[in-house]
Formats: sequence, structure tokens, C-alpha cells
Amino acid sequence: MIAIIKNNKIPLRKKVKEITNKVFLGDSREVLKEFPDKCVDTCITSPPYWGLRDYKVDNQIGLEEEVSDYIEQLVDVFGEVHRILKDDGTVWLNLGDSYSGSTGKSGGVSKIQSVKRQVDTGSIGSLRPAKVAGLKRKDLIGVPWRAAFALQKYGWYLRQDIIWHKPNPTPEPANDRCVKSHEYIFLLSKNPQYYFDADSIKEPAVTPNTGTSWKQRKLDGEPMRHGLQGAAAVGAGNFKTYEKRNKRSVWTVPTKPYKGAHFATFPPELITPCIKAGSREGCIVLDPFMGSGTIAEYSKRLGRLYTGVELSEEYHALIKQRTSQMEMFI
Repeated sequence: MIAIIKNNKIPLRKKVKEITNKVFLGDSREVLKEFPDKCVDTCITSPPYWGLRDYKVDNQIGLEEEVSDYIEQLVDVFGEVHRILKDDGTVWLNLGDSYSGSTGKSGGVSKIQSVKRQVDTGSIGSLRPAKVAGLKRKDLIGVPWRAAFALQKYGWYLRQDIIWHKPNPTPEPANDRCVKSHEYIFLLSKNPQYYFDADSIKEPAVTPNTGTSWKQRKLDGEPMRHGLQGAAAVGAGNFKTYEKRNKRSVWTVPTKPYKGAHFATFPPELITPCIKAGSREGCIVLDPFMGSGTIAEYSKRLGRLYTGVELSEEYHALIKQRTSQMEMFI
């Protein structure tokens, strides 16, 4: 079962064994400062999206008045991640976008709330328009790319933008643009060389139109890359065939609700390739925004260790439930 640490202050620079398979309750901007240097192998996470949800905690990330302040807070968090990540480590960062001046919340369209909190009731005060300095109403803000470029400027290597294609997107009322059916996962690294197990996430070598393997298409006479004859004409034994290919940068994964969670959770099929490619068995996977505990659960299922931080006490019950259910399958 997962261990929950119910205090914001932990001893300075805890040892690696003291952070392993534990989720610390608190603000990741503070808690991560107490993690030892170079102690985790990869980081897979989805921070709170800007202006989308209130977690009923003061000074939370995501309810800043300006998007620039939100980006600054993310850079601070990942500055600590940079310190505690091993030299060959990677970050897999999922972020959604929103529109300037919008009032809805579906499909990544946000409603920005002012953070005039009533201390006694924990309620949110007046709402304000989601206006962004320098942008017009209805402009796409570009939050994921603003964050990616800010992290790149900090010193991270921005290695790839992976498209999470959602075949079951949330319906949207807008009739002057397409329904948004994707989000980004950015792959970042500390150094130009880093651990990446491409073989572990290879996919079947099939075409999306026919489902026919590369090998069979060649045998059926499909011209080869440089306009040569099909494989059947030159002899099937004269060329190397492949049953799998390197994973592409567009991942089609449906969204899936998790019972008991009233917010978006990572689909297991989305994070499993990140865990496999970004870490070896027995390595430590970090999630600074643990949420319902998907990263913890599937890291353990795949033979990894985990660590992380969660701001809301409410979600710890979900983490405990998930990990206790998981024990039945391990």
C-alpha cells in the first residue's frame, strides 16, 4: 500500500530510501527541495492546467491571475526536478491549452477564476474573464508551448512534442473551429544523451489503412522506398523484414474515467510507454502532481519504484484505493 506523509516539512535532503514508494502531502515547490540530488530516473506528470480547476488549497498552481505567472511557477517546480533527476533522466510533461476570453471548460477551454479566497469557507470569489496580456478574445493561448519554451530556456533539452490523440474528445459548442481532440506530451531531458528504451515501446509494423504488415506489402508487390520492384519479384529472401517499427509521435489513446475521481486522470495506455521507455525495472519514477495515483500504480505494475507529491488530502484516499486494489494483481 502507498505511504502518505502528512506534513509539509520533511528533513533536509532525505536519503533515497526515505522517498521511495512514498507520496508526500504538500506543495511540490517546497517538498521537492528536500529530495536528494540525482535520485529519480524519470518524471512523468501532468500539472494543474491554468485556470481549469480549484483544488481548495491556497496559493495553488493553476489559479494565477496571469499565464506568465503560471509558467513561472512551473519553471520553479521543474528546476527542482532538474536537480533531483539523474543525468540520463527524462521528463514526460502533459499540458492542455485554453482560449483567451473563453467561459467554457470543455475540450481544454478554460474559465479563469480569481483567487479571492474566503479563509473560513474556502470558497472562490468573483470570476474574471480569461483575458491574457497581448492576446485578443478567442486567441488560442498556447500554454503548452509557452511552458515548453520556458523550460527550454531554463536549460532543458526539448526533445519532442508527442501528440495525444483522443478519439473520444469532449463535445464542444464552438461552431467556428474544429473540436479539440489532442493534447501535448513534451519529452525533455537534462542532457543530449539520455536513457530511452525504444525497443520496449515498438509498435506493429502495419499501415493504418489496410492493417497489412510491411513484410506482406512487399511480398504483394508494393514498390520499395527507392522505386525498386516489389519483394516478390526480387525474391523474399533478399531483404530484411520487420514485424515492428519504432513508435510514432502520435498516440491514439481514449480518455477513461476512474471511479471516484472527479477530474481528468491519465489513461494507463498513455503513461505505460513513458514508464517503459524512460526507466529500467527497479528505477524510481517521479510524479510531482500525483493526483489519483496513476503513475504510482502503473510504475509498480511495471516493476518500477515511485515517489511523488500531492497537494490535496482528498485525493490520497483515491491513491490508497488504487494501490490496495493493485496488490491483488501483483
